[in-house]
Amino acid sequence: MEEFQSIKNKEPQNHQSNPLNNYAKYSGLAFQMGAVIAVAVWGGVKLDKLIGTDKSIFTIILSLFGVFTAIYVAIKDFIIKR
Repeated sequence: MEEFQSIKNKEPQNHQSNPLNNYAKYSGLAFQMGAVIAVAVWGGVKLDKLIGTDKSIFTIILSLFGVFTAIYVAIKDFIIKR
């Protein structure tokens, strides 16, 4: 019975994280999202110039892809590290 009590007492405790750590984590996530979107838009602009499209179709497609990718990475990071 003592062994069961000692194992029961070793359950993980719910630690509150420091608010400064949360601030750093989420501000870093915001910069990461901005960087992903910026690289996607930059790639779309360069691809439109290379191919010579007039309506910036690759800029639109890659910017939307960048937004969806950034949101996916943010949600995945939030769920995994929670």
